[in-house]
Amino acid sequence: MQKVLSIDGGGIRGIIPAMVLTEVERRTERRIAEMFDLVAGTSTGGILALGLTKPGQDNKPEYSAKKLIELYETEGGKIFSIPVWHRIHSGWGLADEKYPSTGIDEVALKYFGDVRLAQAFKEVLITAYEIEERGPWFFKRRHARDENREGDNFLMRDIARATSAAPTYFEPLQLEWGPHGQRAFIDGGIHSNNPAMCAYVEARKVYPEENDFLVVSLGTGEPTRKMPYEEVKGWGLALWAQPILNVVFDGVSDTVDYQLLELLSTEEGDARRYYRFQTVLDTGKDDLDDASATNIQALKEKAKEIIDDNEAALETLCSQLIA
Repeated sequence: MQKVLSIDGGGIRGIIPAMVLTEVERRTERRIAEMFDLVAGTSTGGILALGLTKPGQDNKPEYSAKKLIELYETEGGKIFSIPVWHRIHSGWGLADEKYPSTGIDEVALKYFGDVRLAQAFKEVLITAYEIEERGPWFFKRRHARDENREGDNFLMRDIARATSAAPTYFEPLQLEWGPHGQRAFIDGGIHSNNPAMCAYVEARKVYPEENDFLVVSLGTGEPTRKMPYEEVKGWGLALWAQPILNVVFDGVSDTVDYQLLELLSTEEGDARRYYRFQTVLDTGKDDLDDASATNIQALKEKAKEIIDDNEAALETLCSQLIA
């Protein structure tokens, strides 16, 4: 059986899947990358996927899921920080991206250094969207290791920045693609905020002789904030710019969940082949960028609810992962 992990996008809400994965590591006493054959992610999920598969010493992954919780707790404020000069220059986010890239660049460098994608501990798939040639883009370890694909072995820190360049929040990232020239990337959430289907397809490509797959998909919380018609009907471009991202991201995620439920359904008594761990954000904000201590605590409580409400499923999953 080939085991696939997929992590949604969602900005600061990535602390939710990080906590669920920490619980899986606690129960199994193993690192996530030691149990899964392929790890995929979008945006904040892409950063987690890279962190979980970054090589460390003694042929082990460097970061535990628990260590990556700290990324949100201690670095969130730096990533989503707006200096006064930027507020003025950007017209409070109307004339330029909401945040300068300085903070997220510093955090990416701190966590990933000069490690490249080909060095990943396991197979990796990270989503982005290329804006100049216009199309979905997938950073893949197997491409990075392919001698015939010169230029695909990007730095992990650059991939982390590319997959999380959410429009209106951060400026696009331009990268040199070996002999192919430059490419510019934005957040992969616009096409695959839930990359589980992409991950499943990639796993079938990597392991063509395998027929038995286990897919674990982790969400970052479903928004519940209402959008009243009487208020929304008068919105123009400026007011729709950021809310539309949440609408697109949420719709994409739910669609993929439906597809995989159908594709990987099992008969009663058979081992499950698909798990989706998700929560509803009835407490805590669904904003991608609220890194306040209060909101982070609320998001951690939602993660604890997932763990408490899925005790049996987590126990079964952990048994499958170490079998």
